Order: sequence, then structure tokens, then C-alpha cells
Amino acid sequence: MTIHVKNNIHWVGQRDWEVQDFHGTEYKMTKGTSYNSYLIREEKTVLIDTVDHRFSQQFIQNLEMEIDLESIDFIVINHAEEDHSGALSDLMARIPNTPIYCTENAVDSIVGHHHHPEWNFQIVKTGETLDIGNGKQLIFIEAPMLHWPDSMMTYLTGDAVLFSNDAFGQHYCDERLFNDDVDQNELMEQCLRYYSNILTPFSNLVTAKIHEVLSFNVPVDMIATSHGIVWRDNPTQIIHQYLEWADNYQEDRITIFYDTMSNNTRMMADAIAQGIHDVDPGVAVKVFNVSRQDKNEILANVFRSKGVLVGSSTMNNVMMPKVAGMLEEITGLRFKNKKAGAFGSYGWNGGAVDRIHSRLTDAGFETTLGLKTKWKPDGKAMRECREHGRMIAKQWALKTLPATDTPAPVEMSESDSTRPATVESVVIREAQPLNDSQRMVCTVCNWVYDPAIGEANQGIEVGTCWSDVPESFLCPECGLGKDVFEPVKGA
Repeated sequence: MTIHVKNNIHWVGQRDWEVQDFHGTEYKMTKGTSYNSYLIREEKTVLIDTVDHRFSQQFIQNLEMEIDLESIDFIVINHAEEDHSGALSDLMARIPNTPIYCTENAVDSIVGHHHHPEWNFQIVKTGETLDIGNGKQLIFIEAPMLHWPDSMMTYLTGDAVLFSNDAFGQHYCDERLFNDDVDQNELMEQCLRYYSNILTPFSNLVTAKIHEVLSFNVPVDMIATSHGIVWRDNPTQIIHQYLEWADNYQEDRITIFYDTMSNNTRMMADAIAQGIHDVDPGVAVKVFNVSRQDKNEILANVFRSKGVLVGSSTMNNVMMPKVAGMLEEITGLRFKNKKAGAFGSYGWNGGAVDRIHSRLTDAGFETTLGLKTKWKPDGKAMRECREHGRMIAKQWALKTLPATDTPAPVEMSESDSTRPATVESVVIREAQPLNDSQRMVCTVCNWVYDPAIGEANQGIEVGTCWSDVPESFLCPECGLGKDVFEPVKGA
């Protein structure tokens, strides 16, 4: 199957709707991907890239339905990774003497993958050209470390098409090939996910390479990527977006992620998030449990954020393993111009918070004071967490904040009922009409209050509806107040 791209250019790639993992399990694909290969037929016939090795036979079969393989004059390999050059061995078995145009580093990579040093490699450098007839040329542009040492781009004169390799692409599968045909929000979400998780460490190189390409002063009417869609409508929009992302990007956003053994660190995260919202309602606060949520989404949110708060229970005087793994990822991605802090609950020692703080500092973050809570947070500890969030909001504010009324200190016992609501209950929960038999669930620990049962330990009789439950009520399981309860769905 082929798709017409422009003039004598056709897409001859492969869609992969089922793939979920890239680079082992390093990158989770939520929308599949495509392996984009392009066939150019001028006086000379050129194949740019192949597909993943799992689709080699299908790729060659489809190609044979379109052309005689012997008619391929040149093969251009912009990148030697298996999802680009995977079908090369099967193809070269059919046309063994066909010249392969690639960078010097790509020769080493291709031979390393396919073990055929005898292939007819033609090494190219930036600015070198290949005449393909009808007044058109291919111009080669080396792009080392975007995102491999062997990477390059190829530009087709006359048609003004930039075959951009991994740059400007996304792991995104759709039956439609062009950017103006797909869901724009979904597309840009996948572009940001791809950039933040894969290209962030090379942001300085991204900026330099874009300016180098622009310095050639050639028109770019279309960007044909190696994965995802082809940029046909206003293709330079993604170039400008990359320049913005590469320039120490941040939004007015704070990401909180944590892992927890007994729900205590989650309680802290919720209270901190609520404290941030108290002071700065305009900042976006996103809270994630690293054991339960998509790590690539978390990393994309860290990339977008002005600051990140990392929480962990202490286990054997160190942080939880999944938090350690996330910090290793973050260190490798080398985020710039961001603030960070650590928090967590502990029992007999609190080494996790100290270790997180140290790792964040080593990773280049501007770190703030950490916060520790011993055992399950009581009312006093939860107020301290909420106040910590308020402090963070003020320290990390990107604009002048409106004046807020800080509640006066109140003397309370550890069993006092005044508790902060969780961020979910404030931001997400919608008011729902209650009835006398309405059951209510604690959004922190999932304990359910049932009017038919009451709560004898707190003197709440059977048949007491939620509106008549006193404000001094505490959740028997986690110790939080009425603020964190919401109606049981379907009750």
C-alpha cells in the first residue's frame, strides 16, 4: 500500500497499531506508531529508510507491488535504529549492490545491526548533494545526537520536502497521513510527549541544528517525519514549537509525584497540592502515583512544569524503588530551569527525603526545603503539609499573587476535626444532591459512611444522614474530616 505525498513522492511505510513499548519498555506508546519510508521516483528512484524488522516481508511485498526492486537506484538511511533500517537485510538480499547513502557513524551502526560490512556504503556529510534527475537534488544534513550519533536529515530540492528523521515526529498511528487531517490536540500532545521523553537532553543541539537548517535559506513546504504524521499544513509550526520547547521550557505548572507504602505520603501530597491551590489558584497542579500511572506522562508533565515535588515513604532508610527509577530518568533527561523539593512519611528513620533532595540537587534542580512526617499524618501534620504547599506556591510564583487571607492559628488537639480537603475534592469533585440514605466515601482511604450503620465510636446514631453528621466527624480509617468525602457513585 502506498500513499501519495507530493508530486513523485509516495509513502511506502508501515502502520503499527499494536506496539506499546519503545526502547525496551522505556517509552510507553499510547497511540501506536508508524514507520515512515518514502519512495521518490524522478529520473532516479530513491528509497528513504525502511521499516521495523518485524514488518520486513510485508514491506518488501508492498514495495514489489509498486515497483521492480531492481529499479531502485539509491537507498538513503537517515538513521540506523531498527525501527528505521530493520528491513534492510531482506531488501539488500534482493538488490545487494544498491548504494546506501548514510553518515560515517551510520555505517558502524548499520553493520552492527545487520553484520554486512560488504554493502555499498556511500558516506555523506552536511551540504553534500545527490542528483536524482529532473532538476532535483537531495541535500544531506548531518544531525548527530538527534537522537543518535548517526542521525541525519535529507532535503529534496524542487519539492521543498525535508525528510526530518526522528525530529518533529511522534509515536502516533492514524489512518490519515497529514497533520491537517488529524485531531490537533491529540497530535500536539503526542509531539510534546515525544520531545520531552526522548529529545530533551539534546535541546541545545535541537536549537543549533534548526538554525543551521534555516541558514540554508531554502523553502520548507513539507516535513516528512520518520514516525507519525507528515507536516503538510503550515509545516514550520512544529519547527517554532521545537525552538520553544528547547529554550528551557516551562509553564505555570507544578508536578507532584510520589510512592507510598501505607497511604501516608499520598495524604501529604494531597495536602501540599491543596496548599498550593490556596495561594495560587491559577497554577496547574498535577499529582501522580508512580506505581500506578504512566511514567512517560509524568515525565512530560515534569518537562512542562516550573517545579516538581517528589515524595516517598522511607523503606530501609532509602526511597521507594519506583521513585528512585523516576529520579534516574529525570537525571538523564537533564531538565533545565526548574525548581524541586522532597517530602515523605517515615517510621523509625527518614532517609528517603534526604536522598531525594540530594538526587534532585545533583540533577540540576534548584531545591527547596524538604518536608518529613512521622507515621500517619495527624491533624497538625496535615496542616503543616498544607502550609508547606502555600510556601511553595509563593516561592515558585511566576507572577504577583493576589493577597490571600491566612487563617489565624487555632489551638487544636491531634484529634481535631479541622482538616484540609484533598486536591481532587476541591478541583474535580462536583456538588451532588444528597438524600437521607446517601452513602459517602472518603476520597483518601475509601472508607464508606453509611447512614444505615452510622458511626457508633463517634456517637453518630443509625439513620443519621450526612448533612446532620457533625463537622467534628473524622474518618475512622485515615483521620481526615468531612471535606474529603464525596457521594458514592451509583448510591
